[in-house]
Amino acid sequence: MTGDRGEMTARKRRHIDVCLDGDVGYRRVTTGLERYRLPYNALTQTSLNDIDLSTEFLGARLRAPILVGAMTGGAELSGVINRNLAAAAQRLGIGMMLGSQRVMLDSALGERAAPSFAVRDVAPDVLLFGNIGLAQLTKDAVPDIVRALDRVGADALAVHTNPLQEAVQRDGDTDFAGSLDRLHDVAELVGYPVLLKEVGHGIGAAAVAALLRSSGALPVAAIDVAGAGGTSWSRVEQLVRYGEVRHPDLAEWGIPTAQAIGEVRAALPDVPLVASGGIRTGMDAAKALALGADVVAVARPLLRAAIESAEAATAWLRRFADELRICLHGCGAGDLRALRRVGATPVS
Repeated sequence: MTGDRGEMTARKRRHIDVCLDGDVGYRRVTTGLERYRLPYNALTQTSLNDIDLSTEFLGARLRAPILVGAMTGGAELSGVINRNLAAAAQRLGIGMMLGSQRVMLDSALGERAAPSFAVRDVAPDVLLFGNIGLAQLTKDAVPDIVRALDRVGADALAVHTNPLQEAVQRDGDTDFAGSLDRLHDVAELVGYPVLLKEVGHGIGAAAVAALLRSSGALPVAAIDVAGAGGTSWSRVEQLVRYGEVRHPDLAEWGIPTAQAIGEVRAALPDVPLVASGGIRTGMDAAKALALGADVVAVARPLLRAAIESAEAATAWLRRFADELRICLHGCGAGDLRALRRVGATPVS
């Protein structure tokens, strides 16, 4: 078991190192957001200081439509990152997703890993998502999942579906057979709102159709499209596993974020929707929101700042939110509802 603990910690730390210093972004695939323009209005009737970015998401009030995306957990450095991000989220009144809590389901490893997910003392008020993989979602695991969520004080559960990442990961979980049925079953049992998310390869029309076809009812409270164009976790896992990208085509596979937003919103017009995957600027966020997302999530761009300090993470997120506010002002939208009415126009 000691060897398993050491291997787990080393792999978590290797993920952080690769994401910090490696070439882990898509090279040929983009988010698709560059194909849209936010209409500029030189006669805006808004006051920048009065722009209202607040919104409600899964019953929680956010001061801006921003979530800190899921990143890490399980290693000592993960705890530093998570606490700094959580402190920043608390200061700015936004939400946060924890990294995968899979390790907390193991009775031996969980006690050692749990402190790296403990953020409630620095972020008592944030909308906090726990996180588990779809491959680990079973009825038998429900008591352990609930204990893990209770322990971190989560408000909701993010379930990540990542068949491509797992397929290239060493000893990954590659059996997704029956996962839709399990999602339906477990979502009713955990007692927490469930958000279904990808990790950076996209949820689109085919996945939504499968969700609806499996029982006719949507088993989740919200969806995070986590589209392609930002970090390729197929690329990350290949770098961690081999030290090189042996399958370059797999590292470029996914549904671009803008396309994913459009497909999911068209199929599910009333479901709360998170846009993530290559959201790097306030303008990216404004376009994603104009295309139909309710909130956006940002992960890897925050990593270096989160290692540095809570102040650095706060500064990064404040600049991001300030740019988003300017985007609303510049297109004549006083709030997020008005931004959606303005929309984003395709570049001809």
